[in-house]
Amino acid sequence: MKKLFVSNLAPDATEASVNALFSEYGTVRSIKIITDIFSGRCKGFGFIEMEGHEARAAQSALDGKTVPGAEMALRVRFEDPKGRKGRGRRR
Repeated sequence: MKKLFVSNLAPDATEASVNALFSEYGTVRSIKIITDIFSGRCKGFGFIEMEGHEARAAQSALDGKTVPGAEMALRVRFEDPKGRKGRGRRR
């Protein structure tokens, strides 16, 4: 099972619309769209879980693809299991 991080989703994206987009490449096991707590609208990113080979197919097909309603092209990456990389304390 692979977890994909998807960014640049349209503000009106729903779990159903994202499921329809990714299910063309395999079975979507779970979807978590991050929404604004007050408006309930999509914040522009979410997480999708798929089987390994299906996730790789979806990532290669959808990364950089423009979808209706989105301002920018989708960005599809594998989630980093080690945590966020960023600025840390220098040693």
